[in-house]
Amino acid sequence: MVEFAGWEMPVQYTGILQEHKAVREACGVFDISHMGEFFVKGPDATAWLDALLTNSVSRLPVGQAQYSLMLNERGGVIDDLIVYRLAEDRFLLIVNASMIEKDAAWMRSHLSGNVEFENRSDAFAALAIQGPHSAEVFEKIFHRPMPTERNRVEEIKPSRSYIATTGYTGEDGFEWLVPASEAANAWNAALAAGAVPCGLGARDTLRLEMGYPLNGSDLSPDRTPLEAGLGFFVDLKKTAFTGRDILLDQKATILPHRLCAIRVIDKAPPVRPHYKVYVNGEPVSETTSGALSPSLGYGIAMAYLPPAYCDIGQEVEIEVRDRRFRAVIVKKPFYKKQP
Repeated sequence: MVEFAGWEMPVQYTGILQEHKAVREACGVFDISHMGEFFVKGPDATAWLDALLTNSVSRLPVGQAQYSLMLNERGGVIDDLIVYRLAEDRFLLIVNASMIEKDAAWMRSHLSGNVEFENRSDAFAALAIQGPHSAEVFEKIFHRPMPTERNRVEEIKPSRSYIATTGYTGEDGFEWLVPASEAANAWNAALAAGAVPCGLGARDTLRLEMGYPLNGSDLSPDRTPLEAGLGFFVDLKKTAFTGRDILLDQKATILPHRLCAIRVIDKAPPVRPHYKVYVNGEPVSETTSGALSPSLGYGIAMAYLPPAYCDIGQEVEIEVRDRRFRAVIVKKPFYKKQP
């Protein structure tokens, strides 16, 4: 167990490798009750969210979800989050645990129009149930088939319980939000249905294999979504949102840095964040994330590099324990599901 954003969080239950394998081959369950839940409603809710977030909330159909980012005036990432459209003028936002208070303060300071904003993070518990057998677990819990469409959201009990087919592992699965008082019952139901308990360790290796960024590591207030390779989730055609002008300027020039995926070629100790990256013997950056990939059996990492060193196949070195190990720039994701 470790302290994380004011919570006691499990790093592992039986072991990171076993838990990682369970998600890739069967089904794992993560307690994500530390994540934040914001509710937004009102006639001007859509327009207000569009002015705060990079993705196009106005084009999001009812019952669907989208990944988006909230930026500061410099175009840097305050937080990445998921927006769930519950009704025409009602939304649920899931935000990162370490950013709940900062996100809430930022959003409240930018309130405008006929909008109601509510931070109900303390009222909810949440589980992420992921893996190729997640549909079987869903059916045992809810006695009906799991929705097959990705990025769907369903309100099971109005204002109390939700399921959504989003995730952070690259596998099929669903999230289940329940009142905090029902957390233990939901957890035990998932275990009884066959899900394996998984901790933060496996969650990190799973998301890194997919090249999914982690806020606070791969995303920061000093880096834009374009530098992070998340331009797909930025709608620059919108008339205005916080940070848009900076992104337009970057779009018209060469990005100062890009978040690159790096595969370690040499046999090396596990790569961690903040390890120096070298090109031609010169330090050019440091890793933002790193791990030994359980699925692939070699080291993987991400780092912001100058564009001259971002081509696929570019050779680099990563310094681990005062030794440099050969590595190469590769295309994301590191891990691709077998058909």
